[in-house]
Amino acid sequence: MLPRAQDSKGNVRKMPEKIVIIGAGQAGGQAAQSLRSGGFEGTITLIGDEAQAPYQRPPLSKKYLMGEMDVDRIELKPRTFYSDQNIDLRLKTRTDSIDREAKTVTLATGETLPYDKLVLATGSRVRELPIPGANLPQVFYLRTIDDVDGIRAAMADGAKVAIIGGGYIGLEVAAVALKLGAQVTVVEMADRVMNRVVAPAISDFFQKLHRDAGVDLRLNAGVTKIIEAGGKVSAVECNDGTEVPADIVVIGVGILPNQEIAEAAGLDVNDGIVVDEFGVTSDENICAAGDCTCLPSELVGRRIRLESVQNAIDQAKTVANTLLGNKKPYNEVPWFWSDQYDIKLQIAGLSFGYDQSVVRGNPDDKSFAVFYLKDGAIIAVDAINAVPEFMIGKRLVAAAAKIDPTVLSDMSVSMKEMMQK
Repeated sequence: MLPRAQDSKGNVRKMPEKIVIIGAGQAGGQAAQSLRSGGFEGTITLIGDEAQAPYQRPPLSKKYLMGEMDVDRIELKPRTFYSDQNIDLRLKTRTDSIDREAKTVTLATGETLPYDKLVLATGSRVRELPIPGANLPQVFYLRTIDDVDGIRAAMADGAKVAIIGGGYIGLEVAAVALKLGAQVTVVEMADRVMNRVVAPAISDFFQKLHRDAGVDLRLNAGVTKIIEAGGKVSAVECNDGTEVPADIVVIGVGILPNQEIAEAAGLDVNDGIVVDEFGVTSDENICAAGDCTCLPSELVGRRIRLESVQNAIDQAKTVANTLLGNKKPYNEVPWFWSDQYDIKLQIAGLSFGYDQSVVRGNPDDKSFAVFYLKDGAIIAVDAINAVPEFMIGKRLVAAAAKIDPTVLSDMSVSMKEMMQK
């Protein structure tokens, strides 16, 4: 018999006894924690294919790569937390399939686990570059602790490092590699860095930042192959025929949602596992959270997929509440950040579809912000070493505030005053 509890209105509801979570990343780890802290007393099985307990991924391309943080510091919780909380943590374990009718999952070992409710927190994987030479041992992607350990071991002082992709990951790796004494070249096929997520003013700032630091930044340059010599990487060939000498190559050209197991089970997918505002999939007994999901967004008025720690954490909390019978719709303002050298970029909201951008502050001072407007309303803000602009800007985005652009750019008007406009 399933345990019973009361919801906020005093109605008696059934609670699941067995919850299985597939994916032991940020979302899966958070879902397990939130279920226990929310009072769930049933069985929780948390399944992950990596050898590590749930850990933070953002430090991988920053302080962990730099050697300033070790594994213990990036784990979400100490290993003892899971045994203390009676969470069955199964690492180095792959889930092969889901049987929705029988309500079971089958592991690669052949073991079958029953569930009352299932959480898919399968995350994402790197987008691979299908070019000759991409399988050489000195070619790396950056997604896991093992990836970074390999990069760090190969990045000897003075090594020639070619980075394919001028997004967050590529630029963060470039900044760290330079600090570690490497010679760094970044090859980006677009005409500016981070072109999908920031305005030209932000791209221009980071391009100058990296070039001034000593990075050879090549824009409008595609990569046709990685050249081999003696079984090792020797160079990267660009589409204009030029070659970039390299001892190691790091590829950062985006990620893809891990939706295959959901699709095979017949769940709705669309660039991610389709969920509603409560994190429920097309099967009422299955929820999903994190990078793997395609979720509704009131902010932009359509479905989106978010690749961020904030989304993984907040969506996992939403799913836990749903499973605990305290359904609360997810409608958070997404936020992101990137650390490069002594610069912190903080982003709130989603800027795509903007029709006006407003610069606040002077980029030469290395502290400024860009606000994005659509039909006069603030939809996003990018802040460079500008905490008030980020913190209050996030609230302005949530309120869809309409502020005169001349006021928004006026540094004599404080951000606190903006809230009163």
